[in-house]
Amino acid sequence: MELSKEDRLVKNDILARIMLKVSSFPSMPQTGVKLMALLEQKDIAIDEITQVMRHDPGLTANVLKLANSAYFGIPSKIGSLKHAVMFLGLKRFTQIVIAACVSDHMDGAVEGYDLPPGELWHHSIAVSNAAEALAKYNKNITAEDVFTPALLHDMGKLVLGTFVKEEFHNIKKITAQGVPLEVAENMILGTDHAEIGAQILANWSFPSDVIDAVRWHHNPERIKNSKLQTEIVYLSNLLCQACDNGDSAERKSLMPSAVVLDRLGIKSDQYELISNKVSIWLNKLADSLTFD
Repeated sequence: MELSKEDRLVKNDILARIMLKVSSFPSMPQTGVKLMALLEQKDIAIDEITQVMRHDPGLTANVLKLANSAYFGIPSKIGSLKHAVMFLGLKRFTQIVIAACVSDHMDGAVEGYDLPPGELWHHSIAVSNAAEALAKYNKNITAEDVFTPALLHDMGKLVLGTFVKEEFHNIKKITAQGVPLEVAENMILGTDHAEIGAQILANWSFPSDVIDAVRWHHNPERIKNSKLQTEIVYLSNLLCQACDNGDSAERKSLMPSAVVLDRLGIKSDQYELISNKVSIWLNKLADSLTFD
């Protein structure tokens, strides 16, 4: 449907305000930035890592809390950063630091999407869990490769929520016709939460494969040579949405693309098994994943 000149001007104004909010979105904590850069080097000493972290006691506390949370299921209590690095390994430790850096943003309520406090954070952790399970079915990717993009896939909602709230009735009219939310967002706002999330991560200097996985997590089929990360984040997000939704018609609409399943080498019976496991895990999700 072609927009009128007046509607185009309104849409352009909304998009300009959105991009202004993206540019003013808080940066990743400097401790996290320094640590990510440090961990890209080889032969990093544990003392170098703890030296960087000691300047941010708040982040350190969150890292240790998450390391001891239900998600990671570590049998013994981790009481220090040194212990965490030694026990988890550098890659897993880096993932926990990233999670701790974004937890304050993602643990609050998100207006526009009707997400109460903690729900976005819990969903993001759940999608990470599903993504790691899916990665085990493909020898060309590891669980460590999918944790971060799966965790951050809905970051754009933190910016777009205000604008979705403003245009709720117009967006609702479109989604009521069976149009996916991200498509309705684009029609009314000129962008969607996946695109905005990718822009935030680009501003934070994340690797391009993480940015792409976030950008295309609703429609990996739209890009040629889609990477496994993108497809796994797409599929894990669908799994968790289906588990969260009790309506059978809505669950049916969340069935994954057969093309993506084929690319990942996952058969329908395997997908059902993974779906059941994710559903069980979600039911056990505890408040320990919420930061005070």
